[in-house]
Amino acid sequence: MLLVPMGLVNEFHEPTVFMGTERPFTENKIIPSTWRENGAGIYGTFDKVSFRLYAVNGFKGEKFSSGGLRGGRQKGYKAKADNFALTGRLDVTPVPGVFFGGSFYSGGSAQGTLGTNDLRTTIIDLHGQAQIRGFDIRGLYARASIDDALEFNESKGLTGSKGLAEQMEGAYVILGYDVLSQSSDLNGPSLTPYIKLERVDTQAKMPSGFERSQSTLNNFTTIGIEFKPIPNVVVKVDHMWVSNKAKSGLNQFNLNLGYGF
Repeated sequence: MLLVPMGLVNEFHEPTVFMGTERPFTENKIIPSTWRENGAGIYGTFDKVSFRLYAVNGFKGEKFSSGGLRGGRQKGYKAKADNFALTGRLDVTPVPGVFFGGSFYSGGSAQGTLGTNDLRTTIIDLHGQAQIRGFDIRGLYARASIDDALEFNESKGLTGSKGLAEQMEGAYVILGYDVLSQSSDLNGPSLTPYIKLERVDTQAKMPSGFERSQSTLNNFTTIGIEFKPIPNVVVKVDHMWVSNKAKSGLNQFNLNLGYGF
C-alpha cells in the first residue's frame, strides 16, 4: 500500500506538518489526500534531485462527482484493478529548506463500468516550499483531466450542472512566519501567524451539452495562527472566508488540536 506521491500534503498529512486547521481544498478534491492505493515502484535520490515512480490500481471512477475526485479513492481495500495507473514525482532541493518540483498521475478509472471506455484520469501538479529564517512559504497548482466524462454522465443519468467535468483545477499559496524562530532552539516552541489564499474549480470545463454549477468555483481566504509547544503537538485557530457566484459559501471559524506520532 503506497501513498500516491502528489502535492505537498498527501505524503506528509499529519496536522503538525501542514499549516491551517483544514488541509488545502485543492489537495482534498483534486489531489484527494489522504490518498493511498496498492502498487509497487521505485524511488531514489541523486545529489539534489529525488524521484518516485509507482504503478498503482486506478480510481473507482463511478464514485466521481461534480465536487471532485475524492470519492474515487479505493484505499487498498477490495480494490478493483481492471484499470491501473502510473504516478510519479520529481523534486529539486537547491539549498536546505527549499524545494520545488512536479508530479503526475495517469490511468483508467472505469474499472469495467463504461464498456470499452476507460475513463482515463490524468492529474498534474507543480509545487514548491521554502522554509528560511522563520518564514514558511508554500504554493501548489493542480489540474485534473477526465476523458469520457460525457459517457460517464450519460451512464449515470446526470444532467445539467450535476455532471462530471472534463477538467478540474485548483491552486493555493500559504505564507507564515514563526515569531519565535530567532529566540528559541530547533525543538523549542513556535508561534506562527499565517495567511492562505486558494481557488478551486471542480467544473473548470464541462462536456458538450452540460452547464457548470455556480457553486463549484470557490475562493478561500484564511487567516490564522498556530502554536507548537513542542514539535509534535500543535494548536491552531483560524477564520476562513468562502465565496462563489452562487453565494453559498459558508465562512468558518476553526479551532484545532493536533499531534503527530
